[in-house]
Amino acid sequence: MLFFTIINHFLEIKKWKTLTKSVKNNSWFEATEQSLASLTFSIITPNRIGEYGAKVLYYPNNKRKEIFLLNFAGNFYQLAITIILGMISLVYLCKYASFSIVSSQISIIIIIALPVVAAIFYSLKEKYSTINDWFSKIIELLSVKNNKIVILISLLRYLVFSHQFYFLIQCFKLNISYLEAMTAISSVYLIASCIPILSLFDVALKGSVAIIVFSIFGIDSIQILSITTLMWLLNFAFPAIVGSYFIFQFNPEKL
Repeated sequence: MLFFTIINHFLEIKKWKTLTKSVKNNSWFEATEQSLASLTFSIITPNRIGEYGAKVLYYPNNKRKEIFLLNFAGNFYQLAITIILGMISLVYLCKYASFSIVSSQISIIIIIALPVVAAIFYSLKEKYSTINDWFSKIIELLSVKNNKIVILISLLRYLVFSHQFYFLIQCFKLNISYLEAMTAISSVYLIASCIPILSLFDVALKGSVAIIVFSIFGIDSIQILSITTLMWLLNFAFPAIVGSYFIFQFNPEKL
């Protein structure tokens, strides 16, 4: 479990190092400091929005807009992979569960997911010109090669933390196949990523969504809640504790 956590954050740090290469060639230590400190700072903000504000503080004023856009690009690629794989999983969710079990749970999922997805698309439509300008600037900042690297790292991160979830399922010896488990896991991450909530309460959100989704396959809610809690501790709480050290050591005069 710790190995998965280390790899997950190693990839996140590598992604940030790649993203910022056009602005500053950060060392591994600097990229680690910025990634973990921003993770800690985002704990009291919905959907980790505070991460944007925290990372720009490590750069001079004339570079902060570029850093904001690069951070947006990294999060966008991660979200895009979550949405694409999650939508595929939602389509297959009905296929791998009997209709008698699925009917009520799928109804709940649709009720939760559709309004959120519709709101996101409406918001994107309203801000199309602004987002289009952002992407134009991001393309200027990131080379084609670096864009591909960031997309690949985002995909690898997704595979790492989703398989960490599956590894915990195996540890709890739950009666569910690999395909069923990965379908459920991807669906959970899709729905949870679309609902704005303070990162501090992310464990409650993912736990609630996971209980609904995994109940389709007859999995006990206590076991799933235990798994989502462990995932939150490993990938958010413990790294946030480490990041708090960097926050206390932060000195803007050194920038």
